[in-house]
Parts: sequence; C-alpha cells; structure tokens
Amino acid sequence: MPFQPVIVLVRPQLGENIGKAARAMLNFGLAEMRLVAPRDGWPNPSAGPAASGADIVLERAQVFDSLAEAVADCAHVYATTVRKRGVTKPVVTPEEAARAIVAEEGRSALVFGPERSGLETDDVALARTIVTVPINPEFGSLNLAQAVILCAYEWSKHQGCATALVQPTVEELLPPAPQEEFEGMFSQLCDLLEPRGYFQPPSRAEASRRTLRTMLTKPAWNHLEIRTLRGVLSTLRRTPGERP
Repeated sequence: MPFQPVIVLVRPQLGENIGKAARAMLNFGLAEMRLVAPRDGWPNPSAGPAASGADIVLERAQVFDSLAEAVADCAHVYATTVRKRGVTKPVVTPEEAARAIVAEEGRSALVFGPERSGLETDDVALARTIVTVPINPEFGSLNLAQAVILCAYEWSKHQGCATALVQPTVEELLPPAPQEEFEGMFSQLCDLLEPRGYFQPPSRAEASRRTLRTMLTKPAWNHLEIRTLRGVLSTLRRTPGERP
C-alpha cells in the first residue's frame, strides 16, 4: 500500500489556519501534518476549535526548524505555489501530483507556504516538482486550507484503498408507486376536470387525456407523492367550508 503524503506547512502564521488545514486533511483521509517554524509556536490554542474535531491531526503534528528537516525522509517533495519564482522545475496540477504520489515508491510531501507570501524561492528549491492550481489569472489567491483541501481531495480520489471517498448518507429514495395507485389518482383528477369542461370539445377529449397522462407519468411518483396528490384533489373537490 502506498504511503500517505505528508502535509508540510512552512512558517504558518495563524493557529486558526493550521486547524482549518487539519480539518481539510482529515476530510480526505490524511493525518500526518508537519509544521516548519510556526510563527506563534506550537501547540497553538486557536488551532483546536478551527479543526472542528480533527484533533488527531493536531495531536500528531510534528514541528521542525527547517523545511529540509521536515522533508528529510521524503523521496518526493511537491511545492505548492502559484508562481515558479524563477526556479525551473516540472509543474503539475494537483490531479497530476496525486497520480504520481500514488504510483511512486517512498514517501511524498506536499509543501504549503505561509498565508501571506507563500513559499520562498529557497523553499521551492528543495522540491523536485511544483504543484500549481489552474486558477483565475485576475485573482489567484487561495487560502491555506483551500490549497490543502484541493491536494488532499485529488489524492483521495486516486489512492483507491479502503479509505477512498464515500458519498455522504442521503435519504433513500422510494420506488415508483404501482400502476394501480397512479391510475386511481389519474381517474380522480379526470373526474374533477370532466364537469369543468376540461375535456371539451369531445373530439379532443381522448388526445387531452393522453397528453395529461403522458405528462403525469414522467415524474415516476412514489406512493407517498401519489397519496399527497390525491389528498390535494380531494380538497379541491370539496366546496369551500366543507369539512373533510
């Protein structure tokens, strides 16, 4: 099984942003965070609330004095930056980086810079590859957690093991109602429309019924929806003020 990539935050400035990055990591199955010279020290009391339950990431976070030390055990280092900053290296998207990380032997690190300025040239020089997100050229500003979540999501899509993404639980859809229930509702509707002249002239009655039936069969109503519609029709049949 391939290693999970390490998320390295270089000189992060705010504890809240570290916490939000931890939350983004755990959303997509990543739990190893390394911090390089965090501005306000570590641990940071502001990180916990912002992590919204991703405490395991913060508890395991390791602190290093330099980026070189933080990635010393990593064979593949990816620097995330909008600009190349004068360093000539391969440039890939988060998706391309994720594919490579899954396929590569050895540990990989995804490196993110400080919130205000991003990675310095010397930081990028330590990496083998640059990761850049295709982005609006007129506004290329991502916050730290956004950058982390993009890379974590792409890795989770491609790593294909038991911790792969799953869709959040959704309400189970009811099957379409039996035809008998639909026919009862349709007959009830036609009985309401008939005395009001909807099917006039008689020469168009059959075509009107067919069109109405075709329209009403498209939604594939379930039995609760059919029951609700019949309740609506029963209400419309009553004269105003009449009790059910």
